[in-house]
Amino acid sequence: MSEATPPKGEPEQQTAGIGARLARNLALYTLARLGLVVVVTAAIFGVARLVSVDIPLVVAALFALIIAMPLSLTLFKKLRARVNEDIAVVDAKRRQDKAQLRARLRGDDDSTGEVS
Repeated sequence: MSEATPPKGEPEQQTAGIGARLARNLALYTLARLGLVVVVTAAIFGVARLVSVDIPLVVAALFALIIAMPLSLTLFKKLRARVNEDIAVVDAKRRQDKAQLRARLRGDDDSTGEVS
């Protein structure tokens, strides 16, 4: 950050950074879960082929979804925790902004000392 940037821009940049981090972590978590479904589907389909049983791909994918749901909760626990933390931070910022807006609408003094 340069010295020419006003200090009041910091919270907006931090929020934008948190939002970007949330989007990245959520995308990673979603891709990881979808990847797990694909791997489990391939495993079910492959094992069925090895034992000479014909299973439709849709049925294998449905079973994979059922298996991958609880499995992803344990396998991707850290990634899910990061997503939850980011959501909590964004939600807290949203609540703070909402409270500040309500205070301004009531005519209360702004505690930050900014002039409207």
